[in-house]
Parts: sequence; structure tokens; C-alpha cells
Amino acid sequence: MASLIFLRSIRKTNKLLPFTYPISIINSYFLSSLCHQTDPQPQPSSQPPPVAKKVPFKVSAHGASWEDSYHWMSNTNDPDFLKHLHHENAYSEAFMADTRNLQQNLFSEMISRLPGQISTPPERWGPWLYYQYIPEEKEYPILCRKLAIENTNWVKRVINYPTIRSSNEQILLDWNEIAKEHGYVHVGTCRVSPDHNFLAYTIDVTGEEHFLLQVKDLQSGTHIPSIRVENVVSLAWAQDSHTLFYTLCDQTQRPYRVQYTTLGSDHVMVYTENDPSFCVDITSTKDGKFITVNSNTRTSSEEGTYLNQLICVYIIDANNPQDGLQKVHTRVSGVQFFLEHHKGFFYILTNASQKELFDANYYLARCHVNDIHLANWQKIIIPSKGSGIQDMDIFDEHIVLYLNKKDSPVICSIKMPIQSNDEKEMGIDDLDPWYFPFPSNSCSVLPGSNHDFMNSVYRVVLSSPVMPDLIVDYDMSRRTLSIVHQEEVSGVSSNEEHEWLNVSETYSCERKEVISHDGTLIPLTILYSHKTHKRGESCGILHGYGSYGEVLDKSWCSDRFSLLDRGWVVAFADVRGGGGGGGDDVSWHKRGSGMNKLNSIYDFVSCGEYLIKEGYVCKNQLGAIGHSAGGFLVAAAINMNPELFRAVILKVPFVDVCNTLLDPSLPLTLLDYEEFGNPQKELDFNLIMKYSPYDNIRRGVCYPSMLVTSSFHDSRVGVWEGVKYVSRVRERTCANCSRLVILKTNMSGGHFGEGGRFGHCEEMAYDYAFLMKVMGQFS
Repeated sequence: MASLIFLRSIRKTNKLLPFTYPISIINSYFLSSLCHQTDPQPQPSSQPPPVAKKVPFKVSAHGASWEDSYHWMSNTNDPDFLKHLHHENAYSEAFMADTRNLQQNLFSEMISRLPGQISTPPERWGPWLYYQYIPEEKEYPILCRKLAIENTNWVKRVINYPTIRSSNEQILLDWNEIAKEHGYVHVGTCRVSPDHNFLAYTIDVTGEEHFLLQVKDLQSGTHIPSIRVENVVSLAWAQDSHTLFYTLCDQTQRPYRVQYTTLGSDHVMVYTENDPSFCVDITSTKDGKFITVNSNTRTSSEEGTYLNQLICVYIIDANNPQDGLQKVHTRVSGVQFFLEHHKGFFYILTNASQKELFDANYYLARCHVNDIHLANWQKIIIPSKGSGIQDMDIFDEHIVLYLNKKDSPVICSIKMPIQSNDEKEMGIDDLDPWYFPFPSNSCSVLPGSNHDFMNSVYRVVLSSPVMPDLIVDYDMSRRTLSIVHQEEVSGVSSNEEHEWLNVSETYSCERKEVISHDGTLIPLTILYSHKTHKRGESCGILHGYGSYGEVLDKSWCSDRFSLLDRGWVVAFADVRGGGGGGGDDVSWHKRGSGMNKLNSIYDFVSCGEYLIKEGYVCKNQLGAIGHSAGGFLVAAAINMNPELFRAVILKVPFVDVCNTLLDPSLPLTLLDYEEFGNPQKELDFNLIMKYSPYDNIRRGVCYPSMLVTSSFHDSRVGVWEGVKYVSRVRERTCANCSRLVILKTNMSGGHFGEGGRFGHCEEMAYDYAFLMKVMGQFS
């Protein structure tokens, strides 16, 4: 919760899963090798699709051998590979040539819904008000600040940024200038020093996620030349505002080492994690008095936070940073610790029992700073049955707890210090909590930056598919709330001070529970227009992800109106393996990862079948979309039930799972073993071979029309994965259908693409135009 990036970032995803024998419930021998599509098909390009060369290559593991004739593509320096990518791009351009007007219309629609200038309300931290805005006609944000003025009316007026531009505004970082110089920009982490005189940040200007650390002197406006460190991930300042801690990555992009530098001096190594299956992360406690060093098997992403399965915590006194590390606890399988400091006590969110046994339920413990041995931890808050503590934030006078009650997000604040009862463990309701009021249709609750430890106001961003992003300040002392800002929507307005604006009168957002193959109820969110949706006749698109415990993004996105207003259904399947499903997120993740990974695929197929069976979507008019790990999910679902989907979009998909996980030299591979299994182990290997998309493509079977995207500089999912997948789809599946498969490779970007808000709209217009063309809804 210490990020200084206020604007929502494009969702970032990690890689996925593995490969070989077909899933047993499918019997492809009884399916015709002739194209069985009954609806008129869109005209493919007049030119034939590219045919990749095949080079014999045998792969072996655990006594099994198989041929991978497209293995040569993993050599991205091969001239034939580059030539093939250009041929594929030319084919996709020709295929989409007749949609250019449609793309332009869609792009214009999307741009028209965007405000001329996107801004974030100012957030006070110490003597400053920090905020971001994207200027008109610009792609990227600018990070700014102004000295705070006690007149609270100014804070309300500062939202209208065009009227308050003045010489008092200080620009800290302009993404647009970096992009102008390098052609690409991805800002990773920003940290302002405790005295507000320095800004440390990391940038990637290649798309390969090799982040460069830079430090800017905010008084002089110049950068400190001696601090330019490559491959940096996380940052934390010591209290002196001159000592900066940071983590370094190894050649596989694993954060493995902690170092620090005192501005202008040498760089000193603090800690090295030698186990290649563990990552290192650092952060500061909210009050800035300690720096925590976490060694764990899974790192947090900007998409959200997923729980670590093994963790070892160290602390550094931020007032005496040269004193070194102090261990909080040794690493224990399945035990996690999340630590904050408050007036001489450590508050620890953990699942460690007194006997150090794994327990999925997290509780809050406390101990004196000078006595951190586990045996002396006092359990002070135990969650009640049916709820769980998922996260915490701490302030001088309050602690904020993120809860999950009956599958719904809940936030409450409790006064600090907590007056515990030494005779019994207390529940949350024993401590007079204030539960923050939320709209009934809220699907996501994201914290603001909330940097200021002394603040009594907690900021959150609320959003749902039918509610524009809403920024709300909760005054924890007065137990009141105020709506700070909500994205404007054409035709929707209100003068009520505390009214949440939504578009539910025009667009329906339904939450259903779908029965999966084993009886588990899978949450399915369904979005459609009351005016244009035609029951049993509409087209639909099903989103899925289902890995790393990440919650599928269902927040507000005005781009979707371009589909909804044309009668489409947009649905979101919260399959196992992701987050936000039935029960607590930890168990939901575990029930769809590792040896349970097949559950994710079954769940997704069940949700697709439900949409058709219940008449939300017309049969043979259902599409699916998955990004990265979600690409694995969708591609595996196609292998399981190819007739279910008419069209799919696979964006930088992790589809060559077994081959990737068999190569530990590739970035992130070792860190993915927990999520998808380790094919070096025979039991894991046999399961992986059942569902890896690349190696289970069905022969002679009709497959959906496909748009597959890849990025040449992608360091998370190799560019060759999507290229190999498309080549094998064309080789094995129905020749007619495979002409409707296109591959589009970004030759300059990385895993997260490139471009800001206009680039995003351009990409979405292309995706939607593809769907409309292949669905026969070309208009």
C-alpha cells in the first residue's frame, strides 16, 4: 500500500501452465475432419496464411519422447524467425483490411467517452499534496505536487486541474517526456524520500522489464548521476532520506539481492537469497521506522497481491540502517507474515499457529519490538467464522482491515492502540469497528496511496462494471465519508452529496453461480444492455484468468459499451486458481493450482456452457479472451471443447507450458513451479502433459477463429510461444477454420504492450473489430 502511482495501471499478468496427452473426456476420433460450421464464415485474406518451416527436434522427459518441429523459433535471432513474424503480421493486416473503417469508428467511440484530461484528486502527505494527471492529447501521466494549503475548499477545487495550473505546481516525473526520448516507457516503482526532497523511481524503456533505478533531486530538478542501477525491482528509503535500499534481479529476472546506497557513495550488499525458487522484496513500515525484507516463493504484482506460500521476514531499523538485518522468523512451509509497526509494537498478519502448523485463516498478532520471538506473539484479533482477514494498513490512530465476508469485500477501521483482553482472543466485532459503507454493486475495492501515517482519512477507489470509478475518503475519527471524485458519464448526473452514480438502469450486471464438473459453484458476472440484448440471439465474450490467486478485473471500463450497445454480452468467470471466488481467496487459489489446475479449465468451460444454456448468448456466437495466464486458460478450454467458442483472443498467451517449464534458464520459470507444477517431477509432468495447450491441439478438428498477439521483447512469455501455437493450429486443425487464425506481433513492445490511453483504445478497437468480423456482426 506504499505505491505513489495513483492512476490505475494497465493490468499486468505473469505466465501460466504446461502439456502433452489429450484430455481424457474428449474423443477426437469421432469428430469430422470437415469444417462443420453452419453459419456463413467471414472471408479470410485472399492470400494464404504463412506456413512455418519445420525442423526436426526431439524432446524427452521421464521416458517419454515427442517431436517439437517448431522448437527452432525459440532462437529469436534466427533470420527465418524474423521473416516469419513479418509474414504473419502481413497476413493479419490483410485479414483485417476490410475492418479499417470499423476500427476507426470504434476508436472514435472509445475516445469520445474519455474525459479530455484525466486527473487524480490530490492526496496529502506531510506538507505536500500529490496528484497525477494526463494532459489533453497526451498518452501518459505526469506526477505533480503542490504545497498544501489549509483552506480545505482549495482541496475540493484542485480537482478541476485546468483552472489551477500555476507556477506553484512542481512536476516530479513526466512519462511523456521519457516516452518521447526512448519511444517506450514503463515506470515500475516510485518512492519519495521521507523529507520529500528526493524521488527514486525505476523505468523500463525497452519492453524487456529491465528496470533502471534513477534518483531525482526534487530541489534542483537534476538526477544524481552516481545512482543508475540496472535490474532493480523494489525500493525503500531509510529515515535519513539519503540511504536507499533496493532489490536486484538475476539473469532469470528473480529479485534475489538487497543492497543500499547512501546518495553519492558506494553500493553495499545487505542480503542474498541463494535458493532460486525464492524472491526477495523490500518495503517500509507505514511509519517509516523499519524496513522489512521478505524472502518468499511468490512476489506481489501491480494487479493485486497474492499470498506467499513460504516466507522469511527480516527487519532493518530505518533510523540505523547500517546495523544490518534482524530475523523475525525462520522459513516454515505454508506460513506467511505481513508486518507493520505502531509505537513500539509490531502488528503481524499471519496464519502461523502456536505450533507453526498451516492454517488458511489469517489472524492479527502483536509483540514488542524488543521481543519478536513467535512464542511471545499475542493473538489479538481472530476472524469470525465465514470471514477472513486479507490485508491491513496502519495509521497513528487507526488500523484498517481488509476482510472477505460471504465472498464480498469489506473494509473496517479500529481505533489504535488496540485494547486487548489478555484472557481471551477477540473477534473484530469486540473492538467497535467501523465498517466502511460501500455501494451494493461494487465489485472491486482498491486502496489509494494513503502514505501519511498521521492521517485519519482513508482513501479507496470503488468500481464495478456498471459504476464509474469512485474515489471516496473515509474519515475514521468522525466515521463519515465524502465522495472526492467520480468519472463523469454522459447523461448521468446527481446533486446528492453521498449518492453513488451508476448506469444500472441501462446496463444489467448480474452475478450467477455456475455448477462446475465436481459440483463447485463458480461465480460468473454477466453484463449486458437492457435495450439491445436479445435473449438467445446475442453474441458474447467470456473473460478468464484463473492463476496466482489474482482476482479477475471487473472494474469500470467504458470501452465495453462499444460491444454492449451492439447487443453483446460481456461475462467474467472467476474460476478456481484465481481470486475472488467462493470461500476465502487462499483456498480458491489452491483448488485451481498445481495438481488441481484442471479445475480452472473445467470451470471456464462450465461458465461458457451456462451462458448458452440460459440464453444469454446464442449458440455458436460465444467468444473468449485471456491475457497471459488467461491465454493458457482459454487455449486449454478450446482443446477441451472446441465447439463451444466461435472466436477467441489470446493476448501474449502462455501456451507452450511444458517446454517452458522444462527450461529453468528462462525468466520466471522456477517461480512458476508452485502454480503449475514442476515437470522435472514425474507426477507433475504427467498432469502437465494433459492440459498444456500447445501439445494438446486436436487433429482435423474445427477450431474457433483466433486473434493471437505476441511481443518481441516479452520477457515473461517468450514471443515464440504464440508463434509456435499458431503454427501448430494451422498444421493440425481444420484447414478452412485455420485460415481464420491470425497472429499479430508487436516488434517493439514487451509483455504489457505500449502506448497510453489512446494506444489502449486503438488496441481495443482492433480486438473488437476482429470479434465482430468473425462473428458475422460486421457493421
